[in-house]
Amino acid sequence: MVSSRWLIGLCSGGLALLVGVPLLFVLLQAVFPQLAQGSLATPLAHLGQTLGEGAVLELTGNTVKLGLAVVVLAALIGAPLGVLRGLFQVPGQRLWDLAFLVPFMVPPYIAAMGWILLLQPSGFGQQLAGFHLAPLLFSFAGVVLVMALNLFPAVYFAVSRAVASQGVRLADVARIFGASPWRAFVRVTLPLTLPALAASLLLVFAASIEEYGTPAVLASNAGFFVLVTGIERRFSDWPIDLPGAALLSVILMLLALTAFVTQRWLTAGRDYATQTGKPADVSPRPLGAWRWPVCALFLLVALVATAAPLLAIAATAFTGTLSGGLTLENLSLRHFTELFGQGSQALSALAFSFSLAIGAALLTGLFGAILAYAVLRVPGRAAALLDALSILPNAMPGIVVAVGLILAWNQPWLPFTPYNTWMILLLAYACLLLPYPVRYAHAALRQIGTNLEASAFVHGAGFWVTLRRIVLPLLAPSVGAAMLLVFAIASRELVASLLLAPTGSQTVSLFIWRQFDQGSVGQGMAMSLLTIAITCLLVAGAHGLSVLSERRRRALA
Repeated sequence: MVSSRWLIGLCSGGLALLVGVPLLFVLLQAVFPQLAQGSLATPLAHLGQTLGEGAVLELTGNTVKLGLAVVVLAALIGAPLGVLRGLFQVPGQRLWDLAFLVPFMVPPYIAAMGWILLLQPSGFGQQLAGFHLAPLLFSFAGVVLVMALNLFPAVYFAVSRAVASQGVRLADVARIFGASPWRAFVRVTLPLTLPALAASLLLVFAASIEEYGTPAVLASNAGFFVLVTGIERRFSDWPIDLPGAALLSVILMLLALTAFVTQRWLTAGRDYATQTGKPADVSPRPLGAWRWPVCALFLLVALVATAAPLLAIAATAFTGTLSGGLTLENLSLRHFTELFGQGSQALSALAFSFSLAIGAALLTGLFGAILAYAVLRVPGRAAALLDALSILPNAMPGIVVAVGLILAWNQPWLPFTPYNTWMILLLAYACLLLPYPVRYAHAALRQIGTNLEASAFVHGAGFWVTLRRIVLPLLAPSVGAAMLLVFAIASRELVASLLLAPTGSQTVSLFIWRQFDQGSVGQGMAMSLLTIAITCLLVAGAHGLSVLSERRRRALA
């Protein structure tokens, strides 16, 4: 009992530091405009002025408009492809899975720069095909298209796995009772995929409303601004508007929470048990005459979403100058040579980013495993509250966490502050990425019975010894996979790094962003290509650890 109380206390303190502090100070600053001066006077005095600005309503409307448009387009691209992949034998299906995974691994701001280099006047597209699409690209439609092509894999993989797990047997039963193929799909197959589809669309909406790079690169030229760019401008433009930034952060968080609640409402009561323990045929069906048209559709999407931006990124990285164009004489490795030259800022950026990413992976991995254990093994309301708080970062966009940390650790009365040090970035990454290890460990613990822990207690092992010698080793493969994902995401995170990076230091994402801003596009793209390769390798490693974890659980069963 004593150990359980200590465990709950440890988890409560950790969540309060990582999640509670930034959230609390965002809310306090939104209410008390003079909080930064250490005063709680004149609460809500700025509310009327800030909300009365037409810009706030415009930013909120633009954010909702962008998020919904990206959701619709991502669903139109990803859902049909996912259904085809789950129901039928698509030739080269594993190759298509790999091709559609790559866009999700490319940081959005890098993909946006790739599209600019491809479609701008005198860009690679005009050099190869004789035309450019700059008016489309630098518009609201262009932003939606680029973001949807970057995020549709979330819908594709969720829908394809959901459809594949149930097969077509229930739809076949409907057809036996007289339903047409289309009616069987609409009334049987589609409702069964609704939870997976809703969850993936929530992810797409949350990612689109919190994305900074793509709207900043593409939409700002067209005069289209969203809440994220508005918050950043309130920090970067003088005079700095902390109350306004906090209020916009609250609005952005409310949008994310509204999307989360809507997703839960749409899927409430719509979970259906389709596995009864009896053998069932879930093998995909042949496409027949539709074989090659479906392949052509998959190829078209792969070329547009994956090949086009990657070729633009690689072409820029391997050409000496942009003005030299796509010629053999212009091929060069000078950008990579300069990238790793003596005293290069790129090497220090890589070392700084990887050190922070390793720290974030270790911190979230260990704390996430302990937190998941407390939630599942310690009964009571406190554990349920911890579980709810552990998923709260999913509804906190990166810029909201960054704003909260600035407000929390920049108070004049603090005797010590991590602000303007590497620790503030570590806190930001840990807050944003904590849900990954928690969910992975939670899923793994549900597969591990309590009999091993009970046997250890019977033979005299204490609580902490059992946790260290039995539970954590069994969780290691799953938590390790989550830690690899945390490392991959933290090493390329942009928006929190823009606001929180200490003076004189820069992460990989900041290095790339500043190279683009300074016109050194070749070096930026060389670093981008390296970042993409590392991310893909780490995701492959995470997949391998997940497979190992599954085999270990089966061996214990």
